[in-house]
Amino acid sequence: MATRRSLSLPITLAIVMILILVVLTIGWVLLNVFGALKDDRMAGVYWALLSIGTTFIGVLLAGTIIYLVLSIKAINLNRRQSNFIDSVTHELKSPIASLKLYLQTLNRHQVSVEEQARFYGCMLEDVGRLDGLINQLLDAGKLEEGRIDADREDVALDLLLRDCTNTVSLHYRVSPDIFQFELQPCIVRAWRVDLDVLFRNLIDNAVKYAGSEPRVGIAVRRTADNHAIVRISDNGRGIPGKFRRQIFRRFERLGMELERERPGTGLGLYIVRNIAKRLKARIRVRDNESGPGTVFEVQLPGATVRE
Repeated sequence: MATRRSLSLPITLAIVMILILVVLTIGWVLLNVFGALKDDRMAGVYWALLSIGTTFIGVLLAGTIIYLVLSIKAINLNRRQSNFIDSVTHELKSPIASLKLYLQTLNRHQVSVEEQARFYGCMLEDVGRLDGLINQLLDAGKLEEGRIDADREDVALDLLLRDCTNTVSLHYRVSPDIFQFELQPCIVRAWRVDLDVLFRNLIDNAVKYAGSEPRVGIAVRRTADNHAIVRISDNGRGIPGKFRRQIFRRFERLGMELERERPGTGLGLYIVRNIAKRLKARIRVRDNESGPGTVFEVQLPGATVRE
């Protein structure tokens, strides 16, 4: 459906431009005819046709520029979709191949109890990886669904951030010591599921792209104008300023998919941006002031103090 919408405008624009070109061609012939006539009565028609032709040329030029912009966007979208297909294929193929290998080994060979336990642990990890991928695809698909204001609830932001951190920590099997907390107790009224998905994706992103000795900072504070400011920082390579807008696009991942060191689908930050819009929140990307890395800052409205 999205592909049809993206193609309809360029096709319509191309048809309109062709029609304008036909009209200009006919108009040019008529101008030559009326220009050849020396009758003063035709002078008004001549100048009217000339004015209309000039306007059409301006419209044709504007249409050409718009068509060029739309074509560039379509090319970029195709590139991102190609990266997305490559990444999803890799994310599906790797754990399935691993599961197949472990199951074949268990079926064909006698292995020790310790080896069985290790195999089962690895298989559970592969299943968790598949489950995470499917959940992310489902989250992206649900972005168009509406939300009912009555379903909002008071969410303790500091406690939710700790829950999200525990989930990501278990997923990546990293020590909780890599997280540094500065959490001011506060409450926001919002949809808990949206907040959970938003901050789980940001914390997941911070852990994934942290340095070789990962350090992830998670801070929340309440401002005087009743906003909650959540900052999630990492000590990775950072994101150059020119890329900070495009990382929130659907399927967007920097570089070529087959050359990546980190798994992913290019949907995490796209989901974050759309949920932030639904929550009327603002999200910014900044440099890490304490060293290398990136800081994602989310500003949520309507924060109150948690007693």
